Amino acid sequence: MTAIFKREFKSCFTGMIGWVIAAVSLFFLGLYYTNRNLLYASSDFATVLYTMTMILLFLLPAISMRSFAEERKNKTDQLLLTSPVGIPSIVAGKYLAEVAVFALPLAAAVIMPLILTAFGTVSLVAAYSALLGYLLLGAACLAVGTWISALTENQILAYLATFGALLVAYLMNGIQTMFTTGNLLAFVVFMVIVLVAAILVGVSCKRLTAGLTVFCIGAAAVFILFLARPAWLLTAFNAVLDALALFEPFKDIVGGMFSIPAIVYYLSVIGLFLFMTGQALERRRWN
Repeated sequence: MTAIFKREFKSCFTGMIGWVIAAVSLFFLGLYYTNRNLLYASSDFATVLYTMTMILLFLLPAISMRSFAEERKNKTDQLLLTSPVGIPSIVAGKYLAEVAVFALPLAAAVIMPLILTAFGTVSLVAAYSALLGYLLLGAACLAVGTWISALTENQILAYLATFGALLVAYLMNGIQTMFTTGNLLAFVVFMVIVLVAAILVGVSCKRLTAGLTVFCIGAAAVFILFLARPAWLLTAFNAVLDALALFEPFKDIVGGMFSIPAIVYYLSVIGLFLFMTGQALERRRWN
């Protein structure tokens, strides 16, 4: 794992991607810090990080897009998968290198709240709690991007798909307000989810009958639930939308409501998508 980490981290700065990510991150971090904290004499450093979340939508896909898509494009993925290193170590090494590239420019953000203490009272606990939340948010987004990169060999496609997924998560709070009523709408959405799941199972197993079986069982379960307990269906629908709102826990942290559930949520997202990445690589190894 250490060798893969060093290889991936070094490759980011051998080319331009690592330097561009660092430069863009530091530019916007310095810009928002100067505008919000220095010019307006504000001690709320968390708002700087909150403003930076929009920049993450563009930066993080650029970090994660090359992790596995580049290996597949260069036909080096089979060499990597047949190496003595296990798949969990491969995934962890590449992922931790991505997190390191993202976290490196944040070293400047560590001293920014300390600078503000020279001009007045600053809540360092709130500032560094927001910084931790920002790091966890970025790590969770990178886990999503790593999984998407493992599904394709086209880096541009991986970038666009990751950007689209993060954009939906960023706008999920507004989207959720559009779908808070209507059991029929919840039924339709869950039927679509069942259809997508059936297609994925059919493609993964390369068997039409497997996909049809999943769709029939899932559709029957959703239909019965819609007839018998429509309120449960709506509750589950809202719970799914809440789970997809990746940026909402960070908004709570910025608002001063840092909590253990926010940390658990981001760690769970990271674990889930890294597990799915490993499964995608495992299937490719045997195919």
